[in-house]
Amino acid sequence: MEIFERLIVDFSNWLWGMPLLILLLGGGLYFVIYSNFIPFKYFGHAIDVLRGKYDDPHDPGQINHYEALSTALAATVGMGNISGVAVAITTGGPGAIFWMWVSAIIGIATKFFTCTLAIMYRGKDTFGEIQGGPMYVITEGLGRKWRPLAVFFSVAGMIGVLPIFQANQFTQILRDVLLVPNGIEGSFKTNLITGFIITIVVSLVIFGGIKRIGKVAGKMVPMMVVLYFASVFYILLANFDAVPASFVLIFKDAFTGDAVLGGALGAIIIAGARRAAFSNEAGIGTAPMAHGAAKTVEPVREGLVAMLGPFIDTIVVCTLTALAILITGTWQDSESGGVTVTVNAFAQAIPVTGIYILMLCVTIFATTSFFSYSYYGTKCLSFIAGAKYKNLFNYFYVGSIVFGSTASLASIISLIDASYALMSIPTMISAILLSPKVKKEAKKYFKALESDKK
Repeated sequence: MEIFERLIVDFSNWLWGMPLLILLLGGGLYFVIYSNFIPFKYFGHAIDVLRGKYDDPHDPGQINHYEALSTALAATVGMGNISGVAVAITTGGPGAIFWMWVSAIIGIATKFFTCTLAIMYRGKDTFGEIQGGPMYVITEGLGRKWRPLAVFFSVAGMIGVLPIFQANQFTQILRDVLLVPNGIEGSFKTNLITGFIITIVVSLVIFGGIKRIGKVAGKMVPMMVVLYFASVFYILLANFDAVPASFVLIFKDAFTGDAVLGGALGAIIIAGARRAAFSNEAGIGTAPMAHGAAKTVEPVREGLVAMLGPFIDTIVVCTLTALAILITGTWQDSESGGVTVTVNAFAQAIPVTGIYILMLCVTIFATTSFFSYSYYGTKCLSFIAGAKYKNLFNYFYVGSIVFGSTASLASIISLIDASYALMSIPTMISAILLSPKVKKEAKKYFKALESDKK
């Protein structure tokens, strides 16, 4: 088992080398410049769209703009913000947060392009249902001869969207907060029982399909964000004098790497980019599958809504988590890893109740992630094998929860990282090749928007 885990870790590290960074960060920078910074100029308009100002229930699609963003955020605003940030800091140092910010800012433009394309090139599954996502962008936008690339994305996607990381970290926090303090040592048996319980709860929702997922996510995402914000703001206000020093540490370590890795700047950038990809998924291809189901006939409008994701997820939520960890210094504990680092931060900053508040937040974060990821996997299988077989993925999906609850964090996170790396290749290649189509559509949309204002 140790040899197998080592192979997974090595394979993931090999994939996340300079070529992939050039594709993700370089490709994102290309989108920023090529679009003439359009995504950043229309933040206000994007918020109006999100509020439902332009919703039309008669438009083709399955869910509205808000539910599409909520479904995407339910997958991204999750354990990546609580546990993923801790992993970034413990493996890449405080400077990794800076590179997460850079990736997120560039990712705003990437999300705009990929999710605009998800509406422009929607296809139909074998049931005749309108679908979106990189696999349909590839086949409908680039042509049927590109189908092998679309299949490649779908196969990688079915592994990348498995909830094994969420299950692993949720099990870990239950062990740290509930079991160990009450004299119950964590073991394979307790992890297995936890995995079965999670499986039962998740199964009750995901077999209801995207419409139920959209409604559940739409209600839970605002609640989880507000609850988490309130608790972290309390930590920051109680330790306000330490906040400036934490920002200084992030910026200093981003270029020197003195805290960890012996000053290996490349390793810090990779650590930040990997965790940013896991956090907001810009360029990976999952969000276009959710936004591709939105009820709209305006591709650019959905692209604008989608681009809010990296800002909310990484710039705001991940930063709050990072500050809480840096202020309390729990990242320097070499014996802690993953969500335990964040648990220790909350326990130190909010005595007695802090760990229980965090556990409640983690429960909501993990639960909504469980719901959304299943939808992505069914779409991938549906594309490959046909819509009538799509629900078979859900059985594989819920079964993986038990595996995630009992496996090691190192192997789990490396497997997901590797899958995300493979998913990003077809997603970014197709988006770059079709970027002129997005630019043309954006010019037409914003010209009409300005005319309406007059």
